[in-house]
Amino acid sequence: MSETTLGTASPQPAGPAEPALGVPDPLDEAAVGNAVNAALAAFAAAGNLDQLKAARIAHTGEKSPLSLANREIGKLAKQDKAAAGKIIGPARGRLNQALAARTEELEAARDAQILVEEAVDVTAAPRRRRAGARHPLSTLQERVGDIFVGMGWEIAEGPELESEWFNFDALNFKPDHPAREMQDTFFVEPPQAHLLLRTHTSPVQVRSMLERDLPVYVLCPGKVFRTDELDATHTPVFHQFEGLAIDKGLSMADLRGTLEHFARQMFGAEASIRLRPNYFPFTEPSAELDIWHPGAKGGPQWIEWGGCGMVHPNVLRAAGIDPEVYSGFAFGMGIERTLMFRNEVSDMHDMIEGDVRFSEHFGMEI
Repeated sequence: MSETTLGTASPQPAGPAEPALGVPDPLDEAAVGNAVNAALAAFAAAGNLDQLKAARIAHTGEKSPLSLANREIGKLAKQDKAAAGKIIGPARGRLNQALAARTEELEAARDAQILVEEAVDVTAAPRRRRAGARHPLSTLQERVGDIFVGMGWEIAEGPELESEWFNFDALNFKPDHPAREMQDTFFVEPPQAHLLLRTHTSPVQVRSMLERDLPVYVLCPGKVFRTDELDATHTPVFHQFEGLAIDKGLSMADLRGTLEHFARQMFGAEASIRLRPNYFPFTEPSAELDIWHPGAKGGPQWIEWGGCGMVHPNVLRAAGIDPEVYSGFAFGMGIERTLMFRNEVSDMHDMIEGDVRFSEHFGMEI
């Protein structure tokens, strides 16, 4: 079967190409002149460099009338090519000169506008920006750490997601202790994992006894979690610093001397402390710590500060320490509470809302 039968046309010889629509005759001097005048008008009408770029592409680009007319020269008879070149060549040269001049004018206008818009009035008052700084709780925690480091202690840290054994069992909390109930502690599912958000930094003390060589003198600051409602004096997430000393021959006298020195470093030489009998599962004997705050709002007064006592023998045994050879003392205070009565902060909300105006009262220490 032939290709004609299949419906495929036989190739036809190509004829001469027709000039593009609107392309001036390269031999028609008037038509070329009209194209040049149209281009010059477009260049002059351009109000900025973007508009000039569009005019340049339209009148000097590959598809512009003069560029297409220049291509037509190759199709002319030999004797006509020279005449067409004498018409098209000067026309294109005239456009290039006009384009360069207009570009220079618009660039100068743009630069002058930038100078006006970006001018700086050196006589105007400067814009003052508030400087950022650390939160007062952070600086107070660092201040506490510096005092104990100055006494030769070390800073110890531990995980906030803690094992129930470290948080309760190793600290002599009985299985039926109220603090282990769901309403007091944030337990993490599943229950059989025995994980919780630590309720105090005391687990760090246990880890320090297990991981460090004796004697041990560590301060354990950090974030803790309890199921308290947020109000003026309570928050479910707050910060503590707890101290632990394990050595041979330590007594309540060493505890009192340490805390009294710390109180005077924090509140001035006139500050003093008193210890009132109390109960904590992890210390025996235990005491409530009060501080005589000479600069308290409303006048000098006793203020409850935290808890302390001698480390319970069961806690020492849980860490593998012989209570017949070593003794120790421990104490703990809240950083938020310390900031409240040290700096007369009356509402816990002010500490956690992140308002820079609150931090400004503390000097914006960096």
